[in-house]
Amino acid sequence: MKKYEVVWEIFNPCEGNQMRDVFFDEVETDDIDGYVKGKYKDKNFEYDKTQRPDGTLIYDIVSAGMKQRYTVSEI
Repeated sequence: MKKYEVVWEIFNPCEGNQMRDVFFDEVETDDIDGYVKGKYKDKNFEYDKTQRPDGTLIYDIVSAGMKQRYTVSEI
């Protein structure tokens, strides 16, 4: 299994407020897409996945009107 560092950001929905909740975790999995989607398996959500040149994956998610982002780097 591969090891990943995952940074999960929850953006504040209040206009003009740039504060956000940020959580850090280390994850072992062979399916990082499944890991992220599994967080929302019982919810309706939309996401965009972007891969940076260094291999970092960015998942921009909107669930229940709330914007969230997972930044995933292999360690």
